[in-house]
Amino acid sequence: MEKKWKLSLLFLLPILAALTFWNYNNRVYDWDMPGYIGCMYALDYPGLPDKVRELTFSSIKKEAPAGHYADINGTDPKDVTRQYFEKNTRSFTEQLPYYEIKVGYNLVIRFLYKIGFTAPMSVLFLSLISYFFSGILLFYIFKIIFPNNYLNAFFTTNVMLLLPPVIEMSRISTPDMFILVMLLIFMIALLQKWKEWTVFIILFLITFIRPDYITFTLTYLVTAWIYAFIIDKKLDLSYFLQAAVLIVLYFFIIKFYNFPGWKSLFYDTFIYRRPFVSTQAASFTLQDYLLILFERIMNFKKVTLIAVGSLGLIFYWSKDKWIRIYSLFIFINIYIKFVFFPQSATLRFFFGFIILLLIMLSFALSKKYNGLRLGKNP
Repeated sequence: MEKKWKLSLLFLLPILAALTFWNYNNRVYDWDMPGYIGCMYALDYPGLPDKVRELTFSSIKKEAPAGHYADINGTDPKDVTRQYFEKNTRSFTEQLPYYEIKVGYNLVIRFLYKIGFTAPMSVLFLSLISYFFSGILLFYIFKIIFPNNYLNAFFTTNVMLLLPPVIEMSRISTPDMFILVMLLIFMIALLQKWKEWTVFIILFLITFIRPDYITFTLTYLVTAWIYAFIIDKKLDLSYFLQAAVLIVLYFFIIKFYNFPGWKSLFYDTFIYRRPFVSTQAASFTLQDYLLILFERIMNFKKVTLIAVGSLGLIFYWSKDKWIRIYSLFIFINIYIKFVFFPQSATLRFFFGFIILLLIMLSFALSKKYNGLRLGKNP
C-alpha cells in the first residue's frame, strides 16, 4: 500500500507543476498589488514616500499587461480613487497601513525580492508556490483521512485544486493562498492531535501573517478549552495564556503600523474608498451597517448552501463529539468573518474555511464507512 501512495504522489507532482505553470501564464496584476509592493519599498526607502510610490507603479507598469495596469491605476474601468493612489504620494502612503499589518506575508514577499525576483513577481510567485504546496498538503491530509484509498486521495486533491476560488487565489496578489497553506498545516495538526504548544505556534504564525485571523485563532482556543473541559473536566489555564499572547501580538501589530481600524476598513471597502484617509471621517451608522449586511447576506447563498449542507452531513454521519465540536468551530468562523467583512460576491475570502469544513466532512465520511477501503487492500 505504501508503494501505491508513493506512486500516487509521483503522478500528482507533475500535475501540480503543470497547474501551477498554467496559473502562472494566467496571472493577474490586480489593484492590491501596489499596496504590498509599496510596503516592501517603504522598508528599503524610509522617509522617501515619493520614491516608494514611483517605484511601486513603475515596477508594475514594466511587467503588467496594459489592460491589467489600466485597472490598477483606475483608467479602465474609471476609478478616481485609484487614480489618486498612482499620482498622489500622500493618498498612496495613507493606504499602506491596510497592507503593512500582514507582517508575515510581507516578510516572505521581501525575501523573494531580495533573492532576485522582481517586485511584482515576488507577490505573484508567493501565491503560485503556495498553490503548489497546498496540493501536497491536501494530498497528505486525504492520506490521513483515507489511509487505505490512495485513488480517492489523488482525485479529491485534484478536484480541490481545480475549484474556481482556489484557481483565482493562486493567480492574484493577496495573502489568501499563502494563508491557506497555514490553515492546511493547522488542519493536519488538528487531525493528528499534535501537542498543544505546537498547535499554538501555528496559531501564532497565522495571526502574524494575517492579524484579521485573530477571530479564528481565538475561537479555536475557546473550542479546545471547552472540549478539554467536556472530556477531562479540567480547566486548562494554558489556553488563556495562549490567547493573551495572540491578543498582545494583534494589538502590537495594529498599533505599530497605525492601522486605521475596522470602521475605516469597512467604510473604504463597502461604502466609499477614500482617496485621503486622513481628511474624511469613516462615518456610518449601525443602520447603514445592518443594511449592507442584509444586502450582502442575500448574495451569500452559495457559501451558506455549502456550509450548512456540509455541517448537516457531518452531524448526520458522525456522532463523535470531537468531529462535531470542531466542525461547528469552523462553520461559525465563516459567519464571524462575514459579519466583519461581508464580501459576499467573492468566495475566496471564505474559501479557506470552506475547505477546512469539507475536510471535516471527508473525515466524518471516512469514519462512517471505514476509510472507503479499496477492495481487499489492508
